[in-house]
Amino acid sequence: MRSGSGLLEIRRCPPIITTPCIGDLQDIVRAVKAKGAALKATEQPIDTGTAASKCFLDMLGVFAEFETNLRKERQREGIAKAKEAGVYKGRPASIDAAQVRELKAQDIGPSEIAKKLGIGRASVYRALALVAADRGAI
Repeated sequence: MRSGSGLLEIRRCPPIITTPCIGDLQDIVRAVKAKGAALKATEQPIDTGTAASKCFLDMLGVFAEFETNLRKERQREGIAKAKEAGVYKGRPASIDAAQVRELKAQDIGPSEIAKKLGIGRASVYRALALVAADRGAI
């Protein structure tokens, strides 16, 4: 990208929909502007070379972030209601902590436990930490 050139957005959706937040969008615009170029979209009246278009882009970004936040709130509310109803229980445990504890009691190291159970070593440490936390809570 050279000074005076433009970055043309030809995707069906504007960049605000594919960026997680307005801050990220503004970072992209600043990076393009620092190279002396402007961001232009074919589907939207966006050209960051003008103040009005930059304002329009920022407004679109704010509304996109607002919609994302609303979606997340609704999702959290739905999950809470499902948990209250006993429908949402999360993913079943894939590691048997009792088995990990038994192998550890036999003085088998975490790497060997992981190999025997077909799990990652970090999972062994997590399971052992849960066992230790449970003992501390009793």
